[in-house]
Amino acid sequence: MSDCLTPAGSNSGQEVAQSTLEQQVLDFFAPGGPLAEHDPHYRERSGQRHMALAVARAIVEHDALVVEAGTGVGKTFAYLVPALLAGERALVSTATKTLQDQLFTRDLPYLTNLLGLPLRLALLKGRGSYLCLHRLQQARHTVLRSDGALLHTISRIERFAQSTRTGDLSELEGLDERSPAIPLVTSTRDNCIGSTCDHFRQCHVNVARREALAADVVVVNHHLFFADLAVRESGMAELLPSVHTVIFDEAHQLNEIGTQFMGMQLGSGHVLDLCRDLLATGMQSARGLADWQTLARQLEQAARELRLVVGQRPAGTKLRWTESVPDTLNPDEWPGALRALRAALEDAASALDMMSELGPDFVRLHQRATAMQERIDLFQQPCPPDAVRWLDVSAQLRLVQSPLDIAETVRTRMLKRKQLHVLEREPESAWDEPQVIHQIQSEKLHDDHDIKQGRAWIFTSATLGDEPQLRWFTEPCGMQDVATLQVESPFAYATHASVYVPPDLPLPNAPEHPAAVARLVAEAASQIGGRTLVLTTTLRSLRVIGEALRRRFEGGDSIEVLVQGESTKRRLIERFRLGDDEGRLPGCILVASASFWEGVDVPGDGLQLVVIDKLPFPPPQDPLVEARSRRLELEGRSPFRDYFLPETAVMLKQGAGRLIRRENDTGVLIVCDRRLLQMSYGNRLLKALPPMRRLASREELDAALQAMACRHGKD
Repeated sequence: MSDCLTPAGSNSGQEVAQSTLEQQVLDFFAPGGPLAEHDPHYRERSGQRHMALAVARAIVEHDALVVEAGTGVGKTFAYLVPALLAGERALVSTATKTLQDQLFTRDLPYLTNLLGLPLRLALLKGRGSYLCLHRLQQARHTVLRSDGALLHTISRIERFAQSTRTGDLSELEGLDERSPAIPLVTSTRDNCIGSTCDHFRQCHVNVARREALAADVVVVNHHLFFADLAVRESGMAELLPSVHTVIFDEAHQLNEIGTQFMGMQLGSGHVLDLCRDLLATGMQSARGLADWQTLARQLEQAARELRLVVGQRPAGTKLRWTESVPDTLNPDEWPGALRALRAALEDAASALDMMSELGPDFVRLHQRATAMQERIDLFQQPCPPDAVRWLDVSAQLRLVQSPLDIAETVRTRMLKRKQLHVLEREPESAWDEPQVIHQIQSEKLHDDHDIKQGRAWIFTSATLGDEPQLRWFTEPCGMQDVATLQVESPFAYATHASVYVPPDLPLPNAPEHPAAVARLVAEAASQIGGRTLVLTTTLRSLRVIGEALRRRFEGGDSIEVLVQGESTKRRLIERFRLGDDEGRLPGCILVASASFWEGVDVPGDGLQLVVIDKLPFPPPQDPLVEARSRRLELEGRSPFRDYFLPETAVMLKQGAGRLIRRENDTGVLIVCDRRLLQMSYGNRLLKALPPMRRLASREELDAALQAMACRHGKD
């Protein structure tokens, strides 16, 4: 870290270092400390202090810690402050680019300034976030002249390239994150030509990596971290060994993100990308030396024939692949189509191999074609027993093989642990949170790096399970031997929030259920002038509820209905927030699914009603869900109790967490699933929610909504 910093550790030993760092943390969060002096709205929170002290201990002891910190605890400062004060290099990883940007542009500059620490900060994203100058040059030759909109976007990016320092495309205002121009002007691990590129020295990806290697604090994301564990490509291999503290915020996503990268995929989209690049490069740099059009046409035709073998299926279909052929597919046609695709790749690779002396683009294209052949060979072999394989069907195909979890990866490649020994630890000092620390000791495997330096690992999120040991998170992540800490939210949920479960709605699997949900939403949202977020568990419900609400409010000027998919997530949330702009714009109902269950932060009175259409159980027919359930059965455990219920509880907590974002927020949560009242497991799921007041009847719901409406002068 910067020379001006004095590390908390000293020659007097680890105990002195720990007490020193803990005292520095206590001083910072004290009523008369730097934070209170600088921020007149600061209020001391015991949960934040307890978490910060636990993080400080883990840092000094080079240990691992899992922390569930409820909304409002202030977990970001609770882990950043001890990490900065420790005087060692730190790496912070998040699940979303939004939080990544917030940490880098807001939280870290604020704290380093407050602490008087002139630290070097760096932001490192994946390749897809940075402009590739080499690919930008090629894009003009790739885009058809008839595609005016795409050419216009390319022109905007070319102007951006002349002024940007970082090359981060998120800085280009108005560029839609779904724009087809982005894959044309960014690189991937497959198509990057590396040090042979004419722009290698000024390459934005390489500049970002060099800055990260020189920085004291680096902010990355989980995708980048696991991509490096899988292929050693993102620069983390050089960065991580020099880092003392690694912090994962939004850690609840670690397992799902990690399994994506620890597995293997081959998509027809990858083949078509290769097709496009092969044709563009061949015609531009080696015209006449090979029949590039025929090679590209054969490759494209083989990819499309593979898709045709699968036939018409609903988008998002996942076909189990437990035998040599995915379920329901013709056992002769599928292997034949795979062989034809491999042969087309082999022809392309042969032609490209003869052009290797013409330039690095041909070398890289040859490597891509060869790698795809190898993937096909692997998919033609039996699936390993500790993995699951399936075929993901939409407009294109994805052949997927995934481990069931990341436990082995975390244990052996991150924490480097083996034999587990359980030991409960009592609070050691006055500032220990009683009964919430669960410490388990283990033997550790050290490589040379760990022996010389040691490393602290901090994993935190607002939602990591529905029981004290946080096993929903620790088991699939291989952390049963890691200390856990739960810190409850300081918010007064009992007085500021209510939950209502309608007892008379149709059962969730009934065809009329989405329409009934839409009617309830319309009636409730009308009372408070919008301010409503509807979270659905399926895209079908999203469409039905969204269309029904549109019809209900069509032609009116009091409430606008926003539906996911009509614009980017960022723009939808921005418009939703504007609905509370002193009545100058209509209030909003936002109907959304998937990623909107988390990461939506609308503090204040802009969001006062969250409606969940039904309990978010994992889809039982999903191949990965099936494989995990099968493993639990083989272990003599209950898949429903030990997998389906914890998964549902965590998702339910995430959705409910959108409602109360600040201390004075008020709101109502409606869960439109009467199984919460009728089934024996309903009580467990209700207990997983924040301690909101229960509304027993529709009359009590209306009274709660009217109270919020009156507060805003809406009778």
